[in-house]
Amino acid sequence: MFKAIANFFRTGEDRPPMSDDPNVLASEFKRRRWSVFLSITLGYAFFYVCRLNWSVVKKPLMDNGVLDASQIGTMGMIFFFTYAIGKFLNSFIADRCNIKKFLPFGLFMASILTIVMGFHPGFSAMCVLWGLIGWFQSYGAGPCIVSLNQWFAGKERATFYGIWFTSHNIGAGVTYLVTAALVMKYSWTAGFFVPGIICLVASMLMYKFMSDRPQVYGLPTPFAMAGESDPTKTTADRSVWQLQLEVIKNPAVWILGLSSACCYITRYAVESWGIIFLTEAKAYTILGASGILTIMQIAGIFGAFSCGLVADKFFNHRLNIPCLIFGVLYAAATALFVWAPAEWSSWADPLSMCVYGFTMGALVCYLGGLMAVTVCPKRATGAAMGMIGLFSYAGASLQEKISGHFINAGKWVDAAGVTHYNFGEATYFWVGAAVVSFILATFVWNVKAKE
Repeated sequence: MFKAIANFFRTGEDRPPMSDDPNVLASEFKRRRWSVFLSITLGYAFFYVCRLNWSVVKKPLMDNGVLDASQIGTMGMIFFFTYAIGKFLNSFIADRCNIKKFLPFGLFMASILTIVMGFHPGFSAMCVLWGLIGWFQSYGAGPCIVSLNQWFAGKERATFYGIWFTSHNIGAGVTYLVTAALVMKYSWTAGFFVPGIICLVASMLMYKFMSDRPQVYGLPTPFAMAGESDPTKTTADRSVWQLQLEVIKNPAVWILGLSSACCYITRYAVESWGIIFLTEAKAYTILGASGILTIMQIAGIFGAFSCGLVADKFFNHRLNIPCLIFGVLYAAATALFVWAPAEWSSWADPLSMCVYGFTMGALVCYLGGLMAVTVCPKRATGAAMGMIGLFSYAGASLQEKISGHFINAGKWVDAAGVTHYNFGEATYFWVGAAVVSFILATFVWNVKAKE
């Protein structure tokens, strides 16, 4: 059975050129490449639709006594733990897979499980389901980057990587507003049912428009199409596993992983607890709080979209300088968001979320994969993403449990019997992680690719 599953997902064999006419090859390559790029960009956005719906339903779950902050923190920790392990393993596997099948399968399974969550099967069952969703969510980012590297050459990769990375901001922004409206009009169960059904349809469309590697269709490599030397030829005498082992042993990957972990602590603190923070600490409604976080996601689209262009056009393809600049601004924006006085909310919250979102979009692109991919063998792209993903979401998992503990420990009940939550200790944790992140990133300032 295992062999049959492996054969189903395995990438196809290289075929002879489909035509002797270079114009025909170029036309078919371009058509498939754009179809792939749009599929991974729009398709990955839907992974976030059935992930961040959880951030919106947290408050109603707590208000209705379904779950408390500690239980929600436990579920978040389980999700990110399975996601971290899954992203590590599945990204390694993706180096050998047919992404046309592998990527949509993850979204399909996550969609089914999201729908089941809406039936409220109880805390223990929800923990299991949310953990499984985390596992199938891990079929997303690594395979997307493997596919991106299969279809795009070196000099254009950073630009298209940044454009692709806008997908998570698009998905998150839509999710905050649509899910909040559904939950307020109907109930928290609608926050699972509708996103699940939407993502189910999206997974089928993604499968239809995705493609395997260019060579499987008798097409040239992206390096040949771009007139660049193929860096994979320098490692042709080594197996994929040997190259993946190099990634594991690379100290720069470990440092970048730790930096990304700290970045993700702050990222998911705001994305995961931001709505509860705004409703509790600043008296926003759920829809109003979702609107503020949507500002963050819109700004994140511009940050992710432009970060590759910034590095390519202004820093000669170097990522370290813009990474440091954005890292400092990221920490400052987080501090303004959580520590600005309530009377400043009218301008401080939108401003902080604009800066935070823009820099977060860029940093998650840099630290969350691009910098590691740049300094690792191209045939082991999935392994590089897997290593960074393991660190990143281990940080996110740790954040969920620690933040949930701090927030729950500070809760109190007023004279009317209404429960309130204190975010004081949690905010120091969030801002501190952002500061440590940009400090760690400076330790790999001059690291370059071995190929």
